[in-house]
Amino acid sequence: MTSENEAGNEAGEAADGRSPGDARDAAGEAAPDEGAAKTPPVAPGAETGAEADGEAGGEPKVWDVVVIGAGPAGASAAYAAAGQGRSVLLLERSEMPRYKTCGGGIIGLSREALPDGVELPLRDRVNAVTFTMRGRLGRTRRSRRTLFGLVNRAELDARLAEAAQGAGARLRTGVTVARVEQHGPDVPDRRTVAVHLSGGEVVLARAVVGADGSAGRTSSHVGVELEQVDLGLEAEIPVPPEVADDWRGRVLIDWGPLPGSYGWVFPKGDTLTVGVISARGDGAATKRYLEEFTARLGLAGFEPSLSSGHLTRCRAHNSPLSRGRVVVCGDAAGLLEPWTREGISYALRSGRLAGEWAVRIAEAQDAVDARRQALNYAFAVKAGLGVEMAVGRRMLAAFERHPGVFHAALTGFRPAWHMFTKVTQGSTTLGEIVRTHPVAHRALFLLDRKGALSGSR
Repeated sequence: MTSENEAGNEAGEAADGRSPGDARDAAGEAAPDEGAAKTPPVAPGAETGAEADGEAGGEPKVWDVVVIGAGPAGASAAYAAAGQGRSVLLLERSEMPRYKTCGGGIIGLSREALPDGVELPLRDRVNAVTFTMRGRLGRTRRSRRTLFGLVNRAELDARLAEAAQGAGARLRTGVTVARVEQHGPDVPDRRTVAVHLSGGEVVLARAVVGADGSAGRTSSHVGVELEQVDLGLEAEIPVPPEVADDWRGRVLIDWGPLPGSYGWVFPKGDTLTVGVISARGDGAATKRYLEEFTARLGLAGFEPSLSSGHLTRCRAHNSPLSRGRVVVCGDAAGLLEPWTREGISYALRSGRLAGEWAVRIAEAQDAVDARRQALNYAFAVKAGLGVEMAVGRRMLAAFERHPGVFHAALTGFRPAWHMFTKVTQGSTTLGEIVRTHPVAHRALFLLDRKGALSGSR
């Protein structure tokens, strides 16, 4: 989800599936490396990874699957691949647990996508939401059932990495990937990918899953194309018990002054996560929004324990999800909800798919079969998450033009609130609502049409 260096720079400036044949055209994948189609066939029945290339009593010479990045997407991928009995290496740049800039909202779809047995390290359970419009017109809506949970990413990511290890994956922390190669002197054959670490070590794999963020090496290697980049600024603010009690079980969402922007307050015990997000390009205005938002809430007098920034990036519709034996998922693939910028559920779901299909890529005996499996992964992502993202893009476009309509609907129109609760609780998605609910379908159609008409003038 993040590129903290880039976000820091901007904030600093502010201060001052189906058959492969059916999927081929729709997937829009990057071409494999030159010559890959000439891969010599491997003898039928040849084994992969630890079985074929293992060293007695040590690590395999060639891993079945190497996963780069141990966030929700990477840990989910490693868990899925290791659960099928494959040799899996999970690489993480930082030592764990480590802080990640993230609101930490866990909606129902995220809970359902968790590896078996993972207990969420919840800091709070939300059953009330206060909506405001630039700090005004506030209304709190409540639900008898929990809407969603709140976590700290450091704790969540550590739990997910432990689950991957429990399934058989090996975790290595404190290692940085310098580059990924699918041909060259360090690649012994056409069925192998070379992962170069910054210290000079080369790790070999039959398949690689990139989950190292939208500014990571694998995203660049695959050629992921982005069409929406947003800047999020966030502060972790410790508060006294009486303030924490006032926020317990309740979040605040403020529709902001910048097009497509909003702010949030997420309570996590004795700390409030306060943040804002808007389109990248005017860091000063985004920073000003956060300062004014915090002051309006009466929180400006409390010293943040941590302030950070991050960039969220959404993929272009036809952006590739693979190249040769490398697939990307989560933020590395630009997979997140365009309107809310929610990314954890997208990371968990795409990571699981990536891990499952990486196993099949690892088993592929030639480039043609590897390509087929990668295309199937791309189609699986686009048939599910891609459909949801398409609706999210429409929602964001409508919200940018008519934030007041959204505020009025959520605060004064009971069916809209019920839809919100169903999405957060995981019983449906925005895409499913627009597809099956006549009122929602008609409302979004009219907002689309109004936007098209205003744009043509």
